[in-house]
Amino acid sequence: MKLERRYVEKPWGRADLPPMFAAPAGKRIGEVWFTGAREQPLLVKYLFTSEPLSIQVHPNDDQARARGLPHGKSECWTILDAEPGARLGLGIKHHVSEEELRAAALDGSIEQMMSWRAVRAGDFFMVPSGTVHAVGAGISLLEFQQNVDVTYRLYDYGRPRALHLEDGAAVARREPYPEALKQRVTGDDERILVDGPHFVVVHGSRDFLRDRQRWIMPLEGNARSSGDTAGPGECLLVDPDDAVAIDGRVLIGAKA
Repeated sequence: MKLERRYVEKPWGRADLPPMFAAPAGKRIGEVWFTGAREQPLLVKYLFTSEPLSIQVHPNDDQARARGLPHGKSECWTILDAEPGARLGLGIKHHVSEEELRAAALDGSIEQMMSWRAVRAGDFFMVPSGTVHAVGAGISLLEFQQNVDVTYRLYDYGRPRALHLEDGAAVARREPYPEALKQRVTGDDERILVDGPHFVVVHGSRDFLRDRQRWIMPLEGNARSSGDTAGPGECLLVDPDDAVAIDGRVLIGAKA
């Protein structure tokens, strides 16, 4: 089935989303979620930033369950567009203690502690649970993640929103981001980008992962299944063994 869009306003969102999203006028939309009639284990969303997101972290499965949540949150990002100078923060430059991370979040020096990198369209990042991260301004990206709404904000540039310093510092991997988790994706690639432990993501132009339920996310062209057609900015959720015709380039995600 073709999943419905859910528009989420954010203080760092944008009022000028690409026309294909048909976003409501006059609202700062930061996220577009793709939801179905029932809860799914994985979630597709688009992010659009006009200001930096908070510096934040998500727990792993064990840490989340200890806090009464069903599971943790790992995610991955495909950069669709980035303004000149746009950047992401991924990981800490050097190993620090839990106390040092908490203190840096309190006094704002966590901004200098973060490892920032310039990004461009076609960059792909796996972001495991525990990664201290931040999405900067001027970025459009496609995110595929474990479906749970849990974010521990460590620093929010003075915005009047709650921080979660104790939980955030406790679950964080206080270390540099592994460079092996970054890739470049070009139009001709037929490649497995993520292979577990929570999900699989494949880039290409063929119906990979046909033996399982899968999310089809067109990047160029369109994908068709069971009478439904999706193009860029849309998403199909397809049952195991249902055929998908792909005319273009897609990301396909599924449970590992």
